Amino acid sequence: MSNQKKRNFQIEAFKHRVVVDPKYADKTWQILERAIHQIYNQDASGLSFEELYRNAYNMVLHKFGDKLYTGFIATMTAHLKEKSKLIEAAQGGSFLEELNKKWNEQNKALEMIRDILMYMDRTYIESTKKPHVHPMGLSLWRDNVVHSPKIHTRLLNTLLDLVHKERTGEVIDRGLVRNVTKMFMDLGESVYQDDFEKPFLDASSEFYKVESQEFIESCDCGDYLKRAEKRLTEEIDRVGHYLDAKSEDKITSVVEKEMIANHMQRLVHMENSGLVTMLLNDKYEDLGRMYNLFRRVTNGLATVRDVMTSHLREMGKQLVTDPEKSKDPVEFVQRLLDERDKYDKIISTAFGNDKTFQNASNSSFEYFINLNARSPEFISLFVDDKLRKGLKGIADADVEVVLDKVMMLFRYLQEKDVFEKYYKQHLAKRLLSGKTVSDDAEKSLIVKLKTECGYQFTSKLEGMFTDMKTSEDTMRGFYGSHPELSEGPTLIVQVLTTGSWPTQPAVPCNLPAEVSVLCEKFRSYYLGTHTGRRLSWQTNMGTADIKAIFGKGQKHELNVSTFQMCVLMLFNNSDRLSYKEIEQATEIPAPDLKRCLQSLACVKGKNVIKKEPMSKDIGEEDLFCVNDKFTSKFYKVKIGTVVAQKETEPEKQETRQRVEEDRKPQIEAAIVRIMKSRKILDHNNIIAEVTKQLQPRFLANPTEIKKRIESLIERDFLERDNTDRKLYRYLA
Repeated sequence: MSNQKKRNFQIEAFKHRVVVDPKYADKTWQILERAIHQIYNQDASGLSFEELYRNAYNMVLHKFGDKLYTGFIATMTAHLKEKSKLIEAAQGGSFLEELNKKWNEQNKALEMIRDILMYMDRTYIESTKKPHVHPMGLSLWRDNVVHSPKIHTRLLNTLLDLVHKERTGEVIDRGLVRNVTKMFMDLGESVYQDDFEKPFLDASSEFYKVESQEFIESCDCGDYLKRAEKRLTEEIDRVGHYLDAKSEDKITSVVEKEMIANHMQRLVHMENSGLVTMLLNDKYEDLGRMYNLFRRVTNGLATVRDVMTSHLREMGKQLVTDPEKSKDPVEFVQRLLDERDKYDKIISTAFGNDKTFQNASNSSFEYFINLNARSPEFISLFVDDKLRKGLKGIADADVEVVLDKVMMLFRYLQEKDVFEKYYKQHLAKRLLSGKTVSDDAEKSLIVKLKTECGYQFTSKLEGMFTDMKTSEDTMRGFYGSHPELSEGPTLIVQVLTTGSWPTQPAVPCNLPAEVSVLCEKFRSYYLGTHTGRRLSWQTNMGTADIKAIFGKGQKHELNVSTFQMCVLMLFNNSDRLSYKEIEQATEIPAPDLKRCLQSLACVKGKNVIKKEPMSKDIGEEDLFCVNDKFTSKFYKVKIGTVVAQKETEPEKQETRQRVEEDRKPQIEAAIVRIMKSRKILDHNNIIAEVTKQLQPRFLANPTEIKKRIESLIERDFLERDNTDRKLYRYLA
């Protein structure tokens, strides 16, 4: 072998020059130009698109892209000018058809040319940032055809004329119009807007301005609204058929402005057919149409709402201040309920349960109901009538409907405490006479009042179950004859004469020993002082006050029913008791015992005993124990029926005087609460805050608030500032 040195060679660069025939570009472009002519003359069947693409590719590759691009533009422009002349020559209805035909031809030709020049599109045009073939083709069509002086105005007028014909009932070729407006959209959003949409909207505005004036002069309000609604529907339909979807809001705004906004006041106030007439005649369909149309325009619903409110207040004012209509309280309240039902139906059926209309209705009813000082009394009398006889034979669900309607009126009252006074009187009469239709209905209404106003409002109503004044005299005599009973539990007995109260069956119950002894002594005393009488203990109607000590030594005084007392007292001797053990020890009937245990163990805030397992229902296997964790912000906790003395029925002035007297401590309590929190406050702010605090119960009189402030100053609860006499300080 020969020892030859191995050598490595590597090419780093190679320059290759190709010499192109100067006539190459001209010859190649002539081929492409002929092809474009054939395409526009619809004679492209013999063309080889692969060969044409290669020719265009080579021109770009050999740096003749600019020649190709300018040649393409010049050739297409020439063809489009010829097409423009053909379109201009079209007469009558064939004008749009010819335009549409040439537009379709242009799109087809442009698609073919774009495919041939695809390489130029991707390279040369991208690098030079010039318009691409397809957008350029559209621009050339726009400039040479659409914007041709002899086509531009004619095209717009033709389209607007077709739209006008359709609005006046003629049938037009919607497909053709669609194609032309689609052409505008394809040419660009600005072309569509400037060349068609803006003139279209202007023409529409003028059309509807004239038409609305004709309608308003010849139609009543209901018919006018129907026509306006029809026009809106037609325009929305028109957009769907041959306009850009974005035009919908614009054209509907035109119709809304010209047909609704510009005539709102005249429509709502139109004599014998406007909003008030619709309200009076229950024109739900017309009202709904007005609501749906007016909601489309600025301040439309406010206009409807204001007119409705004005009418409702005026109508209500006439209703409550008419002496003739105030003669029968039941009919008076029934008219209010009928009006409320009427407007509830209008708002739900025609106004889509619009909250603003509901609020307007509520404020109107509150306004005129309180114009009549006897409204609280009349509402109570209405309840009295219904609970005495008006609800007899009515299903429970229907009773609840009536009570809910009463509560609706009750919420409007500013002087709820006045209602309370009258309600107490009427309730006492019903209970004492036994003429109430349903105890459940009575209790249901009291629950509703408690839910609305709180426990304080109904505590006195629940205290109606008491006896007459003679019971107090009897008790004084009893303790006078038994001075040894001054120590230990106190027994208060109300003697209910049979026939004076609703029939109550005697329910058995084993009383605690200390109570049972007192009861036997009272029985002996009473039967000893009254001959020929028989006592039957109504343990299910009694109450008891029990002092209780819970965990951590917390003390409360519990006001409970007799059954609850019997249950609670069992826990003095047992830490835990079963349901069976409680039932056996008390002998309380199962339904009453279960309700009793539910109230003691299942009511939030009153659960002085605990139940295992925890549930809303009482089972016969349940276990019970004292709830050592029970707490309440009140020392006295009511877990049962409060029994109070019956209030006699005073005259109207006496009732009002009593109401005013009852308000004084409430006003003072509110002032003290506020001043205790704020320490220093000026006169106007005290008035405002006291009024706000007491508003759920009654509307406090500023003069009376001032008197209460003076009274508190005299009793050293408050003092005036030494420098500013309108400034008050709280004295701890």
